[in-house]
Amino acid sequence: MKFGLSTVTRGVFSSRENYMAVAKAAERAGFDFLSVSDHLIVPEKLRTHYPYTASGAFAAAEHGHCLDQLATIAFLAGCTERLRLLTSVLVVPHRPAMLTAKMLATIDVLANGRLIVGAGAGWMKEEFALLGVPFEDRGKVTDEFLEAFRELWTKDAPSYRGEHVRFSDVLFYPKPLQKPHPPIWVGGESPAALRRAARLGDAWYPGNNSQTKPLDTPARLGAGIADVKRMAEAAGRDPTSLGIALLVQDFFEWAPHKIQDGSARRMFTGTSADMAADAAALEALGVDHVALRLGGASAAEAVERIDRFGREVIGKRM
Repeated sequence: MKFGLSTVTRGVFSSRENYMAVAKAAERAGFDFLSVSDHLIVPEKLRTHYPYTASGAFAAAEHGHCLDQLATIAFLAGCTERLRLLTSVLVVPHRPAMLTAKMLATIDVLANGRLIVGAGAGWMKEEFALLGVPFEDRGKVTDEFLEAFRELWTKDAPSYRGEHVRFSDVLFYPKPLQKPHPPIWVGGESPAALRRAARLGDAWYPGNNSQTKPLDTPARLGAGIADVKRMAEAAGRDPTSLGIALLVQDFFEWAPHKIQDGSARRMFTGTSADMAADAAALEALGVDHVALRLGGASAAEAVERIDRFGREVIGKRM
């Protein structure tokens, strides 16, 4: 099991100094990767239901603060040495395919092969409209762009002809440092997302508390894993070649006793021993990476939580 620190580009993570402090703390504490969320613009009046909270409210809707994901990851690549850097997730249709492929390849080269491409189709209809991107076609666009990325990253004479992206007679260098390309973790819990992960992903990367397909218990997550593995096999792939990563979006909290929500404790709440047990249960299901939002009202508190999790959970599992 490898642990990642999940970050959103607002709040504590709104300044250079804070992001650097948190990233360096995660590296020091033994985290394997750090993820960065993706939004380019937030509409003044957001009506689309956010699929990862029961209320449907999106935390950034009130103020609209969001750093660009790819620029942030490029920055973090320059102030860390070991942490892998995950787009969590890149909203694939928001940026032109060839531009995005170039930016991702550049990051991988300059990060010395530490990029992981988390990819998804997006959910915020108003954001698509502001960017002039067709929301209804986002699934098809995502599939084509991911195929185009791989073509550009791996072929000396890349060419692609789809409905939404076409190119040929192009020299695309440098290629990413990782071969054949940076791993692609496909996010989402819908049937279309599972099919995309099974066909195009190196890993399936769901969120545990999606309102559309809750994966908040080992049984539910296990059923989802079985579904995507079956789809991979139906697509002609070895299902064991598809990794499983999980973004835990529940509210993280240490407490002397197990935190109860109804009849079940939420994952990664309670004591450090409880959290280690959660990690072991996920590992038994086949989850090889887990990304956690540890929280913290300030950079100092965030660093304190990172250090403690490194000592009491990651360090004791090594």
